[in-house]
Amino acid sequence: MNKFMELLGEKLMPLAAKLGENRYLTTLRDAFMLAFPLTMFGSIAVVLMNLPFWSDETKAVLQLYLGNAQSATMSIMTVFVVFGIGYSLSKYYKVEAIYGGAVALASFLILTPFFFNSPDGELITGALSLDRLGAKGMFIGMITGFIAAELYRFFVQRDWTIKMPAGVPPAVAKSFAALIPAILTLSIFLAINVMVQFFFHTNLHDVVYTVIQKPLVGLGSGIVPTLIALFFVQVLWFFGLHGQIIVNSVMDPIWNTLMLENLDAYKAGLPLPHIITKPFMEVFTVGMGGSGMTLAVVIALAFLMKSKQSKEIGRLALGPGIFNVNEPVLFGMPIVLNATILIPWIIAPLIVTTLNYFVMAAGIVPAPTGVAVPWTVPIVINGILATNSWLGGALQVVDFFIVLIIWYPFLKLVDRTNIARESEAAIK
Repeated sequence: MNKFMELLGEKLMPLAAKLGENRYLTTLRDAFMLAFPLTMFGSIAVVLMNLPFWSDETKAVLQLYLGNAQSATMSIMTVFVVFGIGYSLSKYYKVEAIYGGAVALASFLILTPFFFNSPDGELITGALSLDRLGAKGMFIGMITGFIAAELYRFFVQRDWTIKMPAGVPPAVAKSFAALIPAILTLSIFLAINVMVQFFFHTNLHDVVYTVIQKPLVGLGSGIVPTLIALFFVQVLWFFGLHGQIIVNSVMDPIWNTLMLENLDAYKAGLPLPHIITKPFMEVFTVGMGGSGMTLAVVIALAFLMKSKQSKEIGRLALGPGIFNVNEPVLFGMPIVLNATILIPWIIAPLIVTTLNYFVMAAGIVPAPTGVAVPWTVPIVINGILATNSWLGGALQVVDFFIVLIIWYPFLKLVDRTNIARESEAAIK
């Protein structure tokens, strides 16, 4: 077992470190974090508009007055992500970040059709469809953001810029310095858009959505890929690496797209198309005491174990654990590099996630609606908010006891070891 763990650590840690330092993955993470406060505001509005005790008339009135809060944030999430990619990647290359973000966003809009068909089939021109700025446009937005930022910084770093005299105000000088790189970058995207329209009689949005986004999203919504991702989160954390950040930087584009598709369906009163979404992964894993669903572990340490060490660690970790911060127990127990508890650490989240998936698939508990819930919201409350049903909170209570049952025998082993050490120390 020890040799296997050494071999796994030797092979896995360098790869995880490279992923964690990859400029494109860190840029993508930062871009989604830029959109986070805005989508959270939109989520609050959606929750207020759809509280279960409102009548249909009240919901209609609230939608009329509060609907823009959601439309201007979550519905156009791709806009913020594209700008964030351009800004963050330009900042990484130490070129003017604000212009990098603006050029990336303009490049994305150049590729976006300014027309759509209304529900009754009428062609509406001179307008943008919200779905292309949200879920449907997510992947082409990310691709465009990265390419536009790379092109912009390439032209800037080649010094293809206009330099103004020393007395010119800095804002004016920066604007002129960005002029040629911006024109060249936008011209490339305009040429791409013209060629796609002229030769293929379509738009790049639909091509990327059909060829790339739809298959990836379909794959990412399955239970097996989700369990694989969760397995790597747990293994990386075991070795002291932030598995959530590393794995999420790869999976967030898919999970966030699934979330937005659920939200669109929920607003339209249609059946939710997906079970696995970003809120599913946040609320029903991290939202139960942090990575590894450790709130049950903390409570067991604090109130069910007998050794002084276990009780102290549990009580110190209880406060943060309620709000899903579990570093105190990860490094205090410790869970990190502790082979004794490796089995429950890995299998408990996998078992609970599988159960939750099939319970929701069977319609016993509703799937998350697509509303983003802050990861620090305590258990039960976050389950109710994510599903807009008390059943979401009830399912978390069941999950809690499953985790407790899986962990309890292993915690008793650790507790016995601690008691023996404490007894030896008292004799000495």
